[in-house]
Amino acid sequence: SKLPSWARAVTPRIFYITEKAWNYYPYTITADGRSPQCSFLPKFSIYIETKYEDNCGDSENIFRSDKILGDHEVSFLDIAFDEIPERYYRSLEDPRFFSSAKTGRGPLREGWRQHTKPIMCSYKLVSVKFEVWGLQTRVEQFVHKVIRDILLIGHRQAFAWVDEWCAGMTMEEVRCYERETQEATNELIGLVAPTISVSEVGQPTASHSAPASAPSTPLSDEAPDFLAPPKTRPRKKSAPETLTLPALRERAGAE
Repeated sequence: SKLPSWARAVTPRIFYITEKAWNYYPYTITADGRSPQCSFLPKFSIYIETKYEDNCGDSENIFRSDKILGDHEVSFLDIAFDEIPERYYRSLEDPRFFSSAKTGRGPLREGWRQHTKPIMCSYKLVSVKFEVWGLQTRVEQFVHKVIRDILLIGHRQAFAWVDEWCAGMTMEEVRCYERETQEATNELIGLVAPTISVSEVGQPTASHSAPASAPSTPLSDEAPDFLAPPKTRPRKKSAPETLTLPALRERAGAE
């Protein structure tokens, strides 16, 4: 397991995590809306908003201030020079040495954010809640660190893999590449496409379908209700309504 020992002590061997995503580029949400995200921890949630802009990361307050509640920290990720865990390092994915044969981009040198063109910044607003008395701060800090590493590694790979997914692809080719990647990922992790059968009894005979040109994503810059941000609950010193560590262990044992 990749979890630290203190986390494994209260985690059952088998559990599931639900993830939902709402994607309308250049704005996306990855979250678990109003249902429990973790099967054995109903008060654990991760909510990530993303906005993309064609700049070097100098936009201030890109997310509306009313969405940033409580204490928060601004962190700049440099895909070329920030350190990543040694076990994830691949020389072929190092932007300091990678050079794209098809686009001519790279390698990235000191100060690349100021002089590289074209450039785009991915802004992330990450909210983590773990309302378990005695572990809240420790777990939330750990999750934030893990997410930071994931984002750093993922964006390094996106840059280093540019010759595979870019190089003059049409939108149709991009969608085909996305489908092939999804199928390869599902095969890798052993997912099987669900089979859904619908009875015709009681169903209306008339049916309506959207035109072929209809967009597959909503034409709105607001997230749907089921992906609304989780409500902020004030921390309490006594925390009478939160799970206690003994209760958490009992629940883990029951699993």
